[in-house]
Amino acid sequence: MSFSPKQQEFLQNCNHRWNIKTGATRSGKTFLDYTVIPKRILKCRGEGLIVLLGNTKGTLERNILEPMRAIWSPALVGQIGSNNTVQIFGKKCHALGADKISQVSKLQGAAFEYCYGDEITTWHEDVFQMLKSRLSCPNSRFDGTCNPGNPQHWFKKFLDSDADIYRQAYTIDDNPFLAPEFVENLKREYAGTVYYNRFILGEWAAAEGVIYQDFANSVASRDERFVWKGKELPLMAVNIGVDFGGNGSKHAFVATGILSGYSGVVLLASRRVEPSTPQALEKAFVDFCAAVHLAYRRIDHIYCDSAEQVLIRGMQIALQRSELSFAASRVSNAAKTEINDRIRLVSVLMGAGRFWYLPEAGSARDALAATLWSTKDPTKDERLDDGSTDIDTLDALEYSIERDYKRFLKARGHT
Repeated sequence: MSFSPKQQEFLQNCNHRWNIKTGATRSGKTFLDYTVIPKRILKCRGEGLIVLLGNTKGTLERNILEPMRAIWSPALVGQIGSNNTVQIFGKKCHALGADKISQVSKLQGAAFEYCYGDEITTWHEDVFQMLKSRLSCPNSRFDGTCNPGNPQHWFKKFLDSDADIYRQAYTIDDNPFLAPEFVENLKREYAGTVYYNRFILGEWAAAEGVIYQDFANSVASRDERFVWKGKELPLMAVNIGVDFGGNGSKHAFVATGILSGYSGVVLLASRRVEPSTPQALEKAFVDFCAAVHLAYRRIDHIYCDSAEQVLIRGMQIALQRSELSFAASRVSNAAKTEINDRIRLVSVLMGAGRFWYLPEAGSARDALAATLWSTKDPTKDERLDDGSTDIDTLDALEYSIERDYKRFLKARGHT
C-alpha cells in the first residue's frame, strides 16, 4: 500500500496509549487503520481482550471490517458472529456498538489489551469513560478516529487533557490520492456551513446561527439561484412527506420531485394546515395530493410521521374513498433518521447545486431559510425547536427524501 506523508507520520509515532486521528472526511484517517489494526492484533499477548468499537455494530462492519476483508481476505478477517465476536488474523475480537452503554456493559470489568474506536464522537460518553479504566494492561493501546464536532464535545475535552495521547489532525488536502475534481466538488458542497469547517478543514467548530446560510441569503436577495427554471422536470419519483404538529404547531405536507439518477431534488409544493378535526385534516391532505397528482401525474410514496398512527389510518381511508385510491397503498411510516444526517443531506444537495424549489413550495422555502441551530446546549448540535421556526415543514420535507440518503450521496461519489 502507498501512504501519504501524514499517514507515514502516524505510523512512526503511534506508540502512545492513546493514538487518535481527527479531521476531515475522506482524508485517509481510516484507510491507514486497515493496516494498523492487524499489526496491533498480532502483537497482543493474551493479557486482555481485543475490542473493536463503532457507533453501531453495523457501521463498524461497513467502515472497518468490510474494507479490511477486501484487502486481507475473508480467511483473515471473519464475520461478526451472534456472540459479537469476530476472528481477525486468527485472534478472537469483540465487535460492538458504542452508541449505548448497554451494548458494552457485558465487557465491564475485563481488561482491554487492544481497542480500536471508529467514529468516536458518535459514542455514548459512558462507554468511553468505561473504556478508560479498562486499558489496564502494561502494553494496552487504543487507536481511534473521528470527524470533529462541537468544541465543547466531551471527547475534545479528553483530547486536550494531559493523558498519554498521540494526536493527529487531518484536512481534506492531506489525502493526495483523491481526484482534484472530487475534492473541489466536496468543498463546494459544504461551503458556507459548519460541515466545511469540520469535514474539509478538520476543525472543531460550533454549529450556530442559520443552518442553511447560503440558501437564506439567496431567498433574502431574491437571486432565484435555487428556483427551478427548467422547462421540463426529469422526474424519477414524486414523494410526499407528512408531519403532524404537536401543541402550538401545525401539520405540514411537502411534495418533492426526485430527479433522474438521484441527480437532485425539486420541492414541488408545500402546505401548512391547522384543521380543527381529523376529518378536516383528511380533506386537506387529499386536496393536497390531488393537486400534486394533477400537476405531475404521479405519486410514488407518501411518508408520514409514525407517531400518529390513528391519523395516518384516517388519511389512508380518505385516499381510498377518493379518486386517488391507488395512493392509499403508498402510505408508509417515515424512516425518521437522525436529524443531523438529514440536515447534512440537504446541505450537500444545496452546495452541489442539486436542490431547487418551485413557487408552490413557498412554505418549505421559508422554513429552510429561517431554520437555526439551537444555543441551548453548547455541547450538542441541535436544531432550534421552540415554536419560533417552522420545524413541521422541515420534518415533512426531510421525510420525503431521507430514504434515498445514500443514493443521493453515491450519485456524486460520496461515502
